Amino acid sequence: MALNGKIPAGPIKDKWTSYKDHLNLVNPANKRNIDIIIVGTGLAGGSAAATLAEQGYNVKAFCYQDSPRRAHSIAAQGGINAAKNYQGDGDSTYRLFYDTVKGGDYRSREANVHRLAEVSANIIDQCVAQGVPFARDYGGLLDNRSFGGVLVSRTFYAKGQTGQQLLLGAYSAMNRQIARGKITMYNRHEMLDVVVVDGKARGIIARNLVTGEIERHSAHAVVLGTGGYGNVFFLSTNAMGSNVSAGWKAHKRGAYFANPCYTQIHPTCIPRSGDYQSKLTLMSESLRNDGRIWVPAKLEDVAAIKAGKLKATQIAEEDRDYYLERRYPAFGNLVPRDVASRAAKERCDAGYGVNATGEAVYLDFASAILRYGREQALLKGESSATDARLKELGKEIVKAKYGNLFDMYKQIAAENPYETPMMIYPAVHYTMGGVWVDYNLMTTIPGCYAIGEANFSEHGANRLGASALMQGLADGYFVLPYTIADYLSHDIRTGTIPTTLPEFDAAEKEVKARLEGLVNNKGIHSVDYYHKQLGNIMWNKCGMSRNEKGLKEAIEEIAALREDFWKNVSVPGGAYELNPELEKAGRVADFLELGELFAKDALDRNESCGGHFREESVEVGGPQDGEALRDDENYAYVAAWEYKGKPSEAVLHKEQLEFNDIKLTQRSYK
Repeated sequence: MALNGKIPAGPIKDKWTSYKDHLNLVNPANKRNIDIIIVGTGLAGGSAAATLAEQGYNVKAFCYQDSPRRAHSIAAQGGINAAKNYQGDGDSTYRLFYDTVKGGDYRSREANVHRLAEVSANIIDQCVAQGVPFARDYGGLLDNRSFGGVLVSRTFYAKGQTGQQLLLGAYSAMNRQIARGKITMYNRHEMLDVVVVDGKARGIIARNLVTGEIERHSAHAVVLGTGGYGNVFFLSTNAMGSNVSAGWKAHKRGAYFANPCYTQIHPTCIPRSGDYQSKLTLMSESLRNDGRIWVPAKLEDVAAIKAGKLKATQIAEEDRDYYLERRYPAFGNLVPRDVASRAAKERCDAGYGVNATGEAVYLDFASAILRYGREQALLKGESSATDARLKELGKEIVKAKYGNLFDMYKQIAAENPYETPMMIYPAVHYTMGGVWVDYNLMTTIPGCYAIGEANFSEHGANRLGASALMQGLADGYFVLPYTIADYLSHDIRTGTIPTTLPEFDAAEKEVKARLEGLVNNKGIHSVDYYHKQLGNIMWNKCGMSRNEKGLKEAIEEIAALREDFWKNVSVPGGAYELNPELEKAGRVADFLELGELFAKDALDRNESCGGHFREESVEVGGPQDGEALRDDENYAYVAAWEYKGKPSEAVLHKEQLEFNDIKLTQRSYK
């Protein structure tokens, strides 16, 4: 099947407006006769469910948590990007569009990204109207920061916990529609298969996670808003339940899976403490607005710190290596995530890591505290304030900006970040790959849509900080409601889809056989045993740095591990009862397939771009020495994989990326 991205013709600034003007619509009275299933109720799924229900459709919303407000989106702390340009610092729709394409290392669709930038300002207005408590600056405008744009301030934040506040906004909108009966909410349910009837997605098979009951649900369209697959690495910043299962089930029913190797390693996480951990803690990107990142310049100082003979605060300024400021002077600590993460790895690999495992760098606020302190002292008329007084005043400002984050760090790391530098290290955070979709957000299965992080995304090979929330809400509030109507306009006379169709019978039979096979296996190893094994392979051979030898080994090792899993996994309990281990087993089984396709995709893409860094593709000499070297001639495409029975047999389909409004250049942050 030939890929058709369905990109509208015409100038980029007019594409979306013109396209909307010519889409088919559904009569308001007819919307009452159309059912839509939405799987996942994070920012993408929640905003889509609320909006479509407001428009009059009958929405069935599914989430595996006890409430929609527990989605992973809640963990996004830093902010949300939008081209509002309140402060006249040079931002615009075009600048956000350009930064997003460049930040993604020129591996995204121009048309999709421009649409995202266009509707971004609407998101802020929508969320303000919902009561989201965005911070305000001294002029009474919504306050913003620079990390999502680096050169401009476009990142709007809600007291350090922006994801939570935005999710509560979507959740409140959903609740109003639940009360009206326009949304039927299925909490503690997990989608286990998509049902395809006559070539169209017409429902899902779901498991009631409390009772274990297998249920059939039908609809005229199915929307997947199920997030990313970062937990294939076992340790990530994602919520424990975040997984690939819904997207992977769609993949096995005919939806192409695109760019699985594009994974973002976030530079600002609390380092791992030991092998007992199951999750890593994300520290907000906004900290990089004020914190300076460094390691000791002398190896003997590193050894002394590890031995407890020296404290970070005792390292003289001239003996500190502010390596991001040194390597990327134009951007410094705000250099994009993929670049910042690799730079931290390089320093730690060279022996300059400062914690017990040698995998940590410092994020230091001493300079910011003094800077804010001097400003406050002048405002208070204390021109001769002592250093102690300046620190006191500066700490209050830093506390107002980042207090919740500093408190969280203190609780986890048992150190006071106001007095001593934080320790951070990169960790898996976001996946830019996902289910392939066209301009309408439809997968290669007609009637099956993927939105937010679940699709292969607007971000290309790397995501700018604070852009995930933007994409999820743009898709749910402002894009999908238009494009899905065009599809559903052909279903106004279809009537309710019966769940007694043979396709539902067959899908349910497959689901039950898989579940019963897992609980009846009676093997010798736990599900976590296999997940950790897989995570080690992924991190060591498909992590921040990849090479041909390691990727070939990973493919073989994952295939062998998957075979062992089906022989030797042990899942206690029964198939049709409350069974969290069975839930995990199903997800890990999918990760064991995805992991191999991930490595296969990374091996096939013999270039470096964004979060995909191939050691064989590095600029040698020249102004970007040591940085990722793209191969635009051979790899300026979306890699969309078709399922053929097992990952090794997946067939590659290429969607060529065309750049008409942006010139392809080597990224420079010098």
